Amino acid sequence: MAQRVAASSPREVILADRVFDGERFVEGQALIIEDGRIAGLAGVGEIAAGTAPVRRLDGCTLAPGFIDWQVNGGGGVLLNDAPDAAGMAAIADAHRRFGTTGLLPTLITDAPTIMERLAGALGERPPGVLGVHLEGPFINPERKGVHPPAAIRAMGPADLELLASFGRFGRSVVTLAPERAPEGAIEALARAGIRVSVGHSAATAAEVRRAADRGLSGVTHLFNAMSQITPREPGVVGAAFDDARLHVGIIADGHHVDPVNLRIAFRQIGPERLGLVSDAMSSVGAASPDFTLMGRQVRLVGDRLTVEDGTLAGAHVTMIASVQRAVAMAGIPLEAALAMASRSPASFLGLDDERGRIRPAFVADLVAFDSSFQVRATWVAGRYRAETMED
Repeated sequence: MAQRVAASSPREVILADRVFDGERFVEGQALIIEDGRIAGLAGVGEIAAGTAPVRRLDGCTLAPGFIDWQVNGGGGVLLNDAPDAAGMAAIADAHRRFGTTGLLPTLITDAPTIMERLAGALGERPPGVLGVHLEGPFINPERKGVHPPAAIRAMGPADLELLASFGRFGRSVVTLAPERAPEGAIEALARAGIRVSVGHSAATAAEVRRAADRGLSGVTHLFNAMSQITPREPGVVGAAFDDARLHVGIIADGHHVDPVNLRIAFRQIGPERLGLVSDAMSSVGAASPDFTLMGRQVRLVGDRLTVEDGTLAGAHVTMIASVQRAVAMAGIPLEAALAMASRSPASFLGLDDERGRIRPAFVADLVAFDSSFQVRATWVAGRYRAETMED
């Protein structure tokens, strides 16, 4: 279990081997936290002795905390099974051990009552929960993936009203198939403060472009469950490459996306728009990795989650592992991989004025990891916790 140590002072100084400030590495700098926010960086020699507690993290890199906008579960909890504040808190707590300091618990296609239960639980957000992600049920059954076909449905006026209500809960995301969205739905969701993302879709590039004109701003798990690039139809993938208005999530677990495609996406899209997502299931940080997803048994073989017919059922990967694999598998520079885990998702969620970088007045959401990509400590709003990496 992770050791929990709350910061004992409103002011703290952190000394690590190097700091990634969201854009570049800097060395010889101490990070100062005050009242849950970043006060700034200062030369190590400029810190007056005794002015604040000093926390040394020898052998570590300090970086902005990871932000994951697609997290189905963790710690043995699946949001579909626990669509309430306790479920969200448990998922956030499990992923914090792996460097994620902000996330969107994700509800996949299910019965209408499950979404209604989640909507009824929208009160004060648990620490680390930035909003929620509703992935379905308004998707294309031709690209359903592991989503239960019986629960996929067309969006009606009452559904739209319910979806829009999630706009008051932090920075929430709705994944839908734009080719099946009713007229005016995307505009209404965007006006309500929802980030609308295309996923599980057979849309043409032109349909995605028209949806972006109306407020669509994201692409959910690039390459998976969507129309691909063909000689005469670019599909959703081509639109993701081409349209600079779209922020794009990608799973770097080595199973959902071939490393070559990950490298191509990085070169084409870049770290400003391309962001890492885990698509993690309840198996991450759980005592028992196997679980049931709406009546279907999901098994973990190695680090690959599938149902009985071999269909991928989410991912068994953390954000720190995603960063490591992006570097090792695709040759993405560490600076860019870290930006893809923090700065890019912050930008997509409209939080880039307070998260995703180490800057004065930004929220002190931080991660410290060593050269083996083991997370050693996290801070959420300035509150420190020592971490272990038991999976």
